Amino acid sequence: MSDERPKPVHPDAKQATTEMLKAYAHPLRRRIAKVIAGRGHARAADIAADLDVPANSVSFHLRVLAEAGLIEEAPELARDRRDRVWKSVEGAWNIGSPEHPVADEVLGGVLMSALADDHIDLVRRVMAWVPEYVSGRTAEIHGTFAQSNLRLTEVEFRELERRIQEVMKEVQDAHDPDDPENRLWALDIIAADDTI
Repeated sequence: MSDERPKPVHPDAKQATTEMLKAYAHPLRRRIAKVIAGRGHARAADIAADLDVPANSVSFHLRVLAEAGLIEEAPELARDRRDRVWKSVEGAWNIGSPEHPVADEVLGGVLMSALADDHIDLVRRVMAWVPEYVSGRTAEIHGTFAQSNLRLTEVEFRELERRIQEVMKEVQDAHDPDDPENRLWALDIIAADDTI
């Protein structure tokens, strides 16, 4: 058995603060963060229109996300001094790990549960679309559901995870944000070993 510790997937990832956990645990704030990530940057009015929620509510949640360090203003994209444009903060963040335990275990669990619910919703949406594709009624790709079974050590698995993240970053960095064929793709990769 190797004494080598698994490498973190995001070695430079920030550790989540309690403020980050509280901010991201709110379902509307997660939706707002996804709109910003999908658009690259956005104003409160853009987000309100996309999500069909009042702009004043979006403005409040934008401030909470910004105070938590999850988004930031992008003044270089503003039309004038009163125009507030928001973008995602660069880089990954971790909820917790043995090396960096979460400060509030209950809040960390609440957020993980919320993220699992988001994932289940994603799976449901993909599965609702699948009959259109497998029946041949549409040839457009709107989702995927794939499974792989791999016999790996924990160190090998963590390396696989790290490489997947690296490839996703390379593809994102090479992407043309002005391409009219842009769509926001939600990508959930699930893995579990045979001990759970």
